[in-house]
This record gives sequence, C-alpha cells and structure tokens, in this order.
Amino acid sequence: MAKSKIAISLDENTLDRLDRLVRGEVFPNRSQAIQVAVEEKLERLKRGRLAQECAKLDPAFEKALAEEGLSEDLSEWPEY
Repeated sequence: MAKSKIAISLDENTLDRLDRLVRGEVFPNRSQAIQVAVEEKLERLKRGRLAQECAKLDPAFEKALAEEGLSEDLSEWPEY
C-alpha cells in the first residue's frame, strides 16, 4: 500500500515516551510507532460504533426473527 508523508506536532512528554519505545526496540522508528497507534485507535473506534449500533437492537425482536420458521415440521424442510 502506498504511504504518504505527513507532519504532526506532539508535546514533549509524548515525544519522550515515543522515543523510549523506539530506543527500547518496541518499534523500529517513530513512524512505525505512530502508524500502529493510529491504526489501533481507528479499529477501537470502529468496534465502539458497532457496539453502539448493536445496543439499539431489540433483543426480543431479534430472537423472534432468528426463530422465525423453526416451528415448522421438519418433514416439510427440503432434502439436502
């Protein structure tokens, strides 16, 4: 995947913590550390939105929908 260069500003404390991770060989360089952090945050936000949408569902309705048609006699089901 193609990469683009960007410029960011970080406070000194954050930059010091980032550099400690690089020196400790947790990440090969600042860019990789920041890329991983951004990707993880985006994924966490995505999961949060999914949880919010799931919370809107009505459990009773979803259960009824899932069980729809299961009460039919098994002899009426097609052969596979």
